[in-house]
Amino acid sequence: MNAVVQTILEKAKRASSLVHLLGFEKKNTFISHLQNLLMLHEEAIIAENKKDLDVMDDANPKKDRLMLNKARIEGLCQALSDVAKLDDPTQKVLSKQNMSNGLEITKISVPIGVIGIIYESRPNVTIDVAALCIKSSNVAVLRGGTDAQFTNLILVKIIQEALQKADISTDMVQILPTDRGHIKDILEATEYIDLIIPRGGQDLIDFVRQNAKVPTIETGAGVCHTYISEYADVEKAAQVSTNAKVTRPSVCNALDTVIVHQKVGIDFYQKLSILMSKFEVGIYADEASFLKLKDFYPHHLLHLADETSFGKEYLSLNFSIKTVSSLEEALEHIQKHSSRHSEAIISENEDECQLFLNQVDAAAVYANASTRFTDGGCFGLGAEIGISTQKLHARGPFALEKLVTEKWIVKGNGQIR
Repeated sequence: MNAVVQTILEKAKRASSLVHLLGFEKKNTFISHLQNLLMLHEEAIIAENKKDLDVMDDANPKKDRLMLNKARIEGLCQALSDVAKLDDPTQKVLSKQNMSNGLEITKISVPIGVIGIIYESRPNVTIDVAALCIKSSNVAVLRGGTDAQFTNLILVKIIQEALQKADISTDMVQILPTDRGHIKDILEATEYIDLIIPRGGQDLIDFVRQNAKVPTIETGAGVCHTYISEYADVEKAAQVSTNAKVTRPSVCNALDTVIVHQKVGIDFYQKLSILMSKFEVGIYADEASFLKLKDFYPHHLLHLADETSFGKEYLSLNFSIKTVSSLEEALEHIQKHSSRHSEAIISENEDECQLFLNQVDAAAVYANASTRFTDGGCFGLGAEIGISTQKLHARGPFALEKLVTEKWIVKGNGQIR
């Protein structure tokens, strides 16, 4: 293991033994200081962020995720405020019982320990992770990507200043070198790290899954569908689909495929065309939908879909359309192509909506709402580390409530078995 990495991990492990000294007020004091320092250093953050943005190709879909501006920094501060309002998830009594042999057995929530975060092009993760880990008494070891190195360095400097002001060890949040050669060191550091959470593209997630010896929780890529039922309100369907696509096309909860029942009328395609064309959205339509769109949609933005158009996370102002003959066919398409992130149905038929919600296997399922709501803040969780698409321990927005594990406390008076 690289000597610099090992030193950081040793400090992190030692810091994790001191977390019981962090009281609720001290944790919130840190969050308050962090909010104030982010606003105080807003111009410096934007300047460092520009250094990262300047070397990234404008066509790269990660560029939007990388960007920090005044509004986004204010959004980070609001998320910090929301986290501060949440209860401390640690030291909660989950169950308690007195056994017939006199043993008192109590189950409580405790921190996981040292959490390693490997992420790309998402400097907001740096702030969210710091707040969530400190609030849950966990130690954070950050490994951001080279494409955000200037932004992450100034953010971690600010985080450590806030830790100092709150009289908390700066070893509680540290950043690792961006050298890709060190990633395997982290993935194999079972002596120091208790959990690794990757947040990035499918290549990063696959690499972590295949090489990690430390337990991991995947925050997967999003391939998100919206099914437009024959019973849909077409105005609602067009509005929701457009929102899911255009508000932030580079994020994991953005729309990738619209599935349309063949009985949906031409007025849906007209309304969708009016809304989507305003944003220059590219559509990859199967033959049936292509024929309905060609008279309304700008020709340079309309393309005939092929098999590669489906099961794809676009991360851009493009999406695909699939025509189906039934709800069952729509469910089959989702089953085949979904990444199990977020899936939606637009329908005024309550029975059909309930069937969809029950049948679709995804972290978040929606009836008559945009998939863009799959977010820790929108779900009342304050902030998130990512969206988990696996089923063990945590699924959906991975936030404060899931950054704990359990511990059994057993008190006796000399009992033997």
